[in-house]
Amino acid sequence: MNPTQVRKPFGQGLMLALLILLPVLSRAQADIHFSQFYETSILRNPALTGVFASDYKVGVYYRNQWSTITHPYETKLVSGESRFQLSEMSNDFFSFGVLGFADKAGSVDQKITGIYPAINYNKCMNVENNSYLSVGFTGGHIQYSFDPSKATFNNQFQGGRFDPNLPSLENIPTNKFSFWDLGAGINYNTSFGDQATWVIGVSGYHFTKPRFSYFNVPDLTQNMRFNVNTAVGFNVTESILAQFQANGAMQGTYREIMAGGLFNWSRITGENKTFTLTGGVFYRWADAVIPVVRIKYNAMSVGVSYDVNTSSLKDASKMNGGFEMTLFLSGDFYDRGMAKKMVCPKF
Repeated sequence: MNPTQVRKPFGQGLMLALLILLPVLSRAQADIHFSQFYETSILRNPALTGVFASDYKVGVYYRNQWSTITHPYETKLVSGESRFQLSEMSNDFFSFGVLGFADKAGSVDQKITGIYPAINYNKCMNVENNSYLSVGFTGGHIQYSFDPSKATFNNQFQGGRFDPNLPSLENIPTNKFSFWDLGAGINYNTSFGDQATWVIGVSGYHFTKPRFSYFNVPDLTQNMRFNVNTAVGFNVTESILAQFQANGAMQGTYREIMAGGLFNWSRITGENKTFTLTGGVFYRWADAVIPVVRIKYNAMSVGVSYDVNTSSLKDASKMNGGFEMTLFLSGDFYDRGMAKKMVCPKF
């Protein structure tokens, strides 16, 4: 996200008018975001829930942003996804998952916490091409809060000096508010022989347009967010897989476009375990270049990425941006043997 469109603008000398408008200003980047966006299916498109190459996937996510120029923005996330075949006679699948996150930013510790359960129905459209049309839904609960004891106001500055013992003379009704959220999406994925897979989808969030203000201002509502996702993966050689991903988001006046690629090199070890080394780079339009490295051994993978800031803030940030780390565990509920090549939605 472009840091000139500040997500949570806090600092010394915070005035009541700014506090009133905090949620409005934060809508420049209202929703949390990640550079390894392909690991957060539920927040990206609920119709991507369960669309991966295993029966289940659980993991944790950590992001630290702008620690070199201000109070760091820290985001922590946990998620789990799984899918089940509807019956032995059917190629349709039912997927479900849940995602929870906690985000903290600014000198007054604005916190955003949320939980998003999701369901997804995967309808087999073509067995030969492993083609699936998926329709997913998510409904979550979000809470915003801040610590008023860490806020500063104009009345507390006397003679050019700040005195925390002076009263603020401001009436702040509450330091938290919450709302229920609703999102939905549709996704289509298909394969071309055994060598390539293509995915495309669209989704939307905040359909209920919930009230978005610490002061219960009825006209201030959360903007809906719309998302477009696409990806293609194909085998370069027997041991090298290439994946190219792109994601576009639109929320109010904010726009974000991310695109890039990953190359996965795999080999089977002597213990019949799979080792995969992944490297690649992504670009967030007008904001950052993001190198990515990931290591996967059998069921466990660890990924690391870093935002190299290229926006108008690069002089102040010295091109430092956000560090991210992911840890995921994926696998199958049982060894299917040859049946492992069964038709199922995956990427």
